Amino acid sequence: MARTVLVATDKPFAKPAVDGIRDVLTKAGYTLEMLENYTTPAELVAAVATPDALIVRSDKVTKEVLAAATNLKIVVRAGAGYDNVDCEAAKAKDVVVMNTPGQNANAVAELAFGMMLNLARRKYTGKSGTELRGKTIGIHAYGNVGRCVAAIAKGFGMTVKAFDPFVAAKAMEAEGVVPVSSVEELYGSCDYISLHIPANDKTKKSINFALLSRMKKGAALINTARKEVIDEAGLLQMMAERTDFFYGTDLAPDCLAEMNEKYGERFFATAKKMGAQTAEANINAGIAAAKQIVAFFEKGDATFRVN
Repeated sequence: MARTVLVATDKPFAKPAVDGIRDVLTKAGYTLEMLENYTTPAELVAAVATPDALIVRSDKVTKEVLAAATNLKIVVRAGAGYDNVDCEAAKAKDVVVMNTPGQNANAVAELAFGMMLNLARRKYTGKSGTELRGKTIGIHAYGNVGRCVAAIAKGFGMTVKAFDPFVAAKAMEAEGVVPVSSVEELYGSCDYISLHIPANDKTKKSINFALLSRMKKGAALINTARKEVIDEAGLLQMMAERTDFFYGTDLAPDCLAEMNEKYGERFFATAKKMGAQTAEANINAGIAAAKQIVAFFEKGDATFRVN
């Protein structure tokens, strides 16, 4: 059966990614439709009226979008995080939601280390900094990105610890990682924390002053997860009271202006969320999304379903 797949991206995929998506879909006998650089939600609402499948990046797939999608059977978020998709509304309409876990993992991990080095070397201002070798890094959530962070950290000669209640301690140990039994133990025993938890009802604002204040002298928190997991009032308190504490993120906080003005030497934020902004990740995630759609329709494969 002929299917139509809409790629809707207000921040377009790179051309090689689009070419790869088109190749996968064409070989399957599917039709590709493109909505790029759109500027209003209404444009997406109009475009989803007839397609059978939808590929997005950080685009908001709201209840309104889903209501307008009369033929839609599957939405694939090309990336790991999927909080931009209303999963409950999709489930109510019997629309499958998937992500593409692992495709952006190395890109995010490398960015985390870029920010780590930036802060360790005092943002390259010429001031004396510190080295990563011999330090301890704590990985908060040991998923695809966390595993990539661990691999890089070992190359830097760091001791690697991790906390993840969903990953067996033996699995971490087999990869040369020291498992810890609580988030408090992780934050209290590491020089660096690399944060990779999702944003949900349990995790929002969970990274608070009480937790951060456990961190060692000269410690740094690196956030490539979601800004909602940070309690910004607690973060500001930590920056004010602990003049040895550093924070790096690719998710600009709401208090960005205050952070830059008061704590610019110890704070760094990228201009936009850019964990997956590499040519390789862009291509990998886009093509993976297309392949998952074909596998879903042709084989009933819902391996990466998240709703």
